[in-house]
Amino acid sequence: MSKNSDVALADQFHKDFQALTNEISKVIIGQEKVVELLLSSIFCSGHSLLVGVPGLAKTLLIQTISSALDLSFKRIQFTPDLMPSDILGAETIDKDRNFKFIQGPIFANIILADEINRTPPKTQAALLEAMQEKSVTVAGQHFKLDAPFFVLATQNPIEQEGTYPLPEAQLDRFFYNIQLDYPSFASEVSIVKSTTTDEVKQVQHVLNGEQVIAYQHLVRKVPVADNVVEYAVDLVHKTRIESGRAPEITKNYIEWGAGPRASQSLIIGAKCHALVRGKYSPDIEDVQAVAKPILRHRVIKNFKAEAEGYTIDKIIDELL
Repeated sequence: MSKNSDVALADQFHKDFQALTNEISKVIIGQEKVVELLLSSIFCSGHSLLVGVPGLAKTLLIQTISSALDLSFKRIQFTPDLMPSDILGAETIDKDRNFKFIQGPIFANIILADEINRTPPKTQAALLEAMQEKSVTVAGQHFKLDAPFFVLATQNPIEQEGTYPLPEAQLDRFFYNIQLDYPSFASEVSIVKSTTTDEVKQVQHVLNGEQVIAYQHLVRKVPVADNVVEYAVDLVHKTRIESGRAPEITKNYIEWGAGPRASQSLIIGAKCHALVRGKYSPDIEDVQAVAKPILRHRVIKNFKAEAEGYTIDKIIDELL
């Protein structure tokens, strides 16, 4: 970073990010890595898909983040009978017989798409334009969504009945795929102690919308060395069978590799990862640190990998 103002803003970002995680930890015990990734995706102007078994406080985590950020928040509970108009809004006729557009819950800063894979593809597709263009089109009218805008979706990995797989086009629009694991023994003891009393923890606002937007611009300004960019692009090319850079593990176990959006995401994610650690420019280690949540939903393994018990994370580990 060259300008003194950018360096000062980067230092302030480092402090504010720590303050955010401290505030969120009042309610969310443990899961520090998950909290960091969710917050990072917001500062990278990206959306996140949170995957975990029931009862791991996925919804509470996202609600707590929206409280700490002082942003408008809407929750959409995805169900099999949900219609696109239930998300986007619809035109109605008022008492003077004029058409009037009633905004849906998509018109907020943070959208919690709860159990997103419980609704049919037709309704899932209603999110595509909003996630990519930050706008929606209803009955031929175009509406811009207020910035900042994020979709934080939850998905349950074990309930197969009554669920619909997310289309690849939609998966690719998620910046991070974040796996939420069971808490450690010590964390679970703390969770039980803190949630079985009458005490309600209050989360204070740390940042507002304008500050979030300023930090999003800051992340984009972070300089990156050519060798780091080349490493990220090389890593993505290694996931493609037809690429001349594909190793044996790709040829054996991968059906489809990641697209160019993965390369872009690796660099933006690495920039934010560096800033969070007080650095002014990312290195290869920062790219490696964000590789799994960026690649695991963009790389599709084949039947051989399934049969031999190869997980996507294990394949990415070997590519790294």
